[in-house]
Amino acid sequence: MDSLTLICTAALLAAGGLYWFVCFFGSAEVKGKRAVQLTGGSIDKENVQDNYKQYWSFFRRPKEIETADKVPVFVDTFYNLVTDIYEWGWGQSFHFSPSLPGKSNREATRIHEEMAVDLLSVKPGSRILDAGCGVGGPMRAIAAHSKANVVGITINEYQVKRARMHNKKAGLDSLCEVVCGNFLQMPFADNSFDGVYSIEATCHAPELEEVYQEIYRVLKPGSLYVSYEWVTTELYKPEDPEHVEIIHGIERGDALPGLRNYKDIAEVAKKVGFEVVKEKDLAKPPSHPWWTRLKMGRIAYWRNHILVTILAFLGIAPKGTVDVHEMLFVTADYLAQGGEKGIFSPMHMILCRKPEE
Repeated sequence: MDSLTLICTAALLAAGGLYWFVCFFGSAEVKGKRAVQLTGGSIDKENVQDNYKQYWSFFRRPKEIETADKVPVFVDTFYNLVTDIYEWGWGQSFHFSPSLPGKSNREATRIHEEMAVDLLSVKPGSRILDAGCGVGGPMRAIAAHSKANVVGITINEYQVKRARMHNKKAGLDSLCEVVCGNFLQMPFADNSFDGVYSIEATCHAPELEEVYQEIYRVLKPGSLYVSYEWVTTELYKPEDPEHVEIIHGIERGDALPGLRNYKDIAEVAKKVGFEVVKEKDLAKPPSHPWWTRLKMGRIAYWRNHILVTILAFLGIAPKGTVDVHEMLFVTADYLAQGGEKGIFSPMHMILCRKPEE
């Protein structure tokens, strides 16, 4: 075999190997986002890296994170940076769910979402609110399952565009509406929804009381609200440096003003006027661990990280994408540690009723 033939053969094998490496293992194509389409959301491509640095600068000014007027920018920047990576590597539902024997991650996620709307006891044609809808994965599952009309609100304009595109593609745009706005100041009339749910979203609010008060306002009297909350559990010890580092790692990597203790949730709900119907940590046994999906994804992460690095080097993906991808991997490790040690739960469920007037 002459040298030219050898070089051509090696090139073909390398190209075929790269295609197999990316396309055979890649999850993007079935989830609506390809690796070559990674962007910075509404951030211009050349500004992604600067915005990533801006995101981290918030943590050098912790008092600003705690104020309501600063948090929207903080959270919006985060979701511009991570939305495409989330959707490409995780799917259209930006939340966790307990693993279910014999069920895929996608099936377990759908069941977890359907349970939320089942708790609301709404009828087909009811108007319900998704507070913090992301790109609308839960919204579509809930609308298809319940036949209710779902209105989603997200602070991130890019997510609104993605959600509307997915709704139309799924043939659910007649049941699903998406609004760009802040769930601390929603553009909806008082007593206008038959039910409200939030799935791992209100953790972004600087004060839980503010978002619960707003949800209380738009909910019809006698109707229900269910939320899956991110919390520290009874096993968390604030005097333990390892525990503190894990929780701070989760906060830094997920745009959280500060994680709340599980005891605070019902207390806040009652303070704004809700009746607490049920409260349960869905992450506790007999539920199967929710964090196994993170640990099983380590090989996929390194595969994806190599791909993202190549795309950024070639100028296809924005500069800064590699940094964001690495940040999310580090955060995933903190999340898994929090789950394994039992000090953190992303699915502390609370079901509330707005009293009849």
